[in-house]
Amino acid sequence: MEYQWYPGHMTKARRMMEENIKLIDLMIELADARIPVSSLNPDIEELAKGKSRIVLLNKADLADPEYNKQWIRYFQEKGIYVLEMNSRTGAGIRSIHGLVQEACREKIERNRKRGIVNRPVRAMVAGIPNVGKSTFINSFAGKACTKTGNKPGVTRGKQWIRLNKDLELLDTPGILWPKFDDRQTGRNLALIGSMNDEVIVLEELACELMDVTAGRYPKAFEDRYGIEITEEEWGKPPVLLEKVAKSRGCYKKGEVLDLERAASILLEDFRSGRLGRMTLEIP
Repeated sequence: MEYQWYPGHMTKARRMMEENIKLIDLMIELADARIPVSSLNPDIEELAKGKSRIVLLNKADLADPEYNKQWIRYFQEKGIYVLEMNSRTGAGIRSIHGLVQEACREKIERNRKRGIVNRPVRAMVAGIPNVGKSTFINSFAGKACTKTGNKPGVTRGKQWIRLNKDLELLDTPGILWPKFDDRQTGRNLALIGSMNDEVIVLEELACELMDVTAGRYPKAFEDRYGIEITEEEWGKPPVLLEKVAKSRGCYKKGEVLDLERAASILLEDFRSGRLGRMTLEIP
């Protein structure tokens, strides 16, 4: 199955980001900790050239903690400011202010030497669909956030959010990019729910999930669904999906297995973390 999905509204969103990039000092990009590379939009990286950049590994609570550490080292070695976090619970949020000051230290120092004081850092918050961007902004801003109104050059209707005297955020719509370089990237994005499930064959996607995770997390499926899986069966995802369907009572009329329903259950269990903490990409 090919994974390509690029709704028309994303072209408009990308154009808005291009128009506003000159107004910012910092790009804050959210990635999904389960697929850090696949969930970073190369278009955003290109747009942010010459700007300070922070990568936030969101949903770190759903990813394998050992691989979280490895990905932190991976980005740090590339000279990218990085932090693991959970925007839903607020874990890691408090560390972001210090990271912003560190990432923009040179800019802040230049302003100070020019006599420009109390000018807040302006940051664009970007990320792919369903990466938790809105939840992050709400958690980061808290109840004290105020909208500062439109600024010159900002697309009409877009609002800056002033967190405090040191930082303002510009929210942007979640965007994918027009064509994925490899099939694995598209598959990973589909697995975490960044594509519309209506354009995907759920049974095939569920089989891909079991295929990619079987080697690292062999007990996850057995424990979740109360099934036994032989070594031979691990190489046969369709057989495993049938076992999941039977364990969850997924039947159509005439005792025919409802594999689409079983696939939907399996994917939701993965996306919500009920299957356990899993990382799909290894640095």
